[in-house]
Amino acid sequence: MAGLGTRFLPATKANPKEMLPVVDKPLIQYAVEEAVAAGVEVMVFITGRTKRAIADHFDKAYELETELEQRGKTDTLALVRNIVPENVHCVHIRQSEALGLGHAVLCAKPVIGNDPFAVVLADDLVDGAGKGCLAQMVDIFNREQSSVLGVEKVPIESTASYGIVKTVASNAGLSQVESIVEKPKPAEAPSNLGVVGRYILTPSIFELIEKTGKGAGGEIQLTDAIGQLLHKEPVYAYEFDGTRYDCGSKLGYLIATVEHALQHEELRDGFRQYLKQLDLN
Repeated sequence: MAGLGTRFLPATKANPKEMLPVVDKPLIQYAVEEAVAAGVEVMVFITGRTKRAIADHFDKAYELETELEQRGKTDTLALVRNIVPENVHCVHIRQSEALGLGHAVLCAKPVIGNDPFAVVLADDLVDGAGKGCLAQMVDIFNREQSSVLGVEKVPIESTASYGIVKTVASNAGLSQVESIVEKPKPAEAPSNLGVVGRYILTPSIFELIEKTGKGAGGEIQLTDAIGQLLHKEPVYAYEFDGTRYDCGSKLGYLIATVEHALQHEELRDGFRQYLKQLDLN
């Protein structure tokens, strides 16, 4: 989460993009809730120097909790206290320079050590179809004991915005990755299967990232290290059940906000009625 969020300026000049709310929760909280539902108990936040609000959001707020308690707002107090369950631990690491996703993942190595781990990018807000995207991927990892990439079919004209995989032997949305390339032009893309912001990786990736030079965009790309991982062990691509909202774009963010408002228990009826009253022509 060390990026500058330039596509959302001036809103992100002093406020992290990951703290932009979708209805009543920031993007990063949706990501954490998905990880908690998948059984993750240690959250490692890789942030930049302007992202202090993220650590504050997941920290205890004594003054706020005391005020809510004194006012008898027990429901709101429980909401604030349960942003992070008691069994979940948060670790915050600062990435001194925004050198790319690969470098950001490498920053977590001292905490992760030799354990498999998940990478969740808050830009991609995913509504699982009854089960969270990461939980689906954990089930696959437990069965295959190999790295898993969350993928979806993207418009061929949009391949230059994704890591694109070529796969073999697809079975119920799961296929083995044969090759992967970062942000290829449509004419050079090996398929239209784009990697979205969900990964489960084995610790073997760290050594490969350390040997990876700068790639597309002058950054250390996680995609390039995964390409090397393919030569050492199987890597799988999984077309998850659910809907992804690209909240890294303004349009995707607005769509996510509308869709989540229509699902919100307190707001959906009133919001749906409001939409019906709009002159959409």
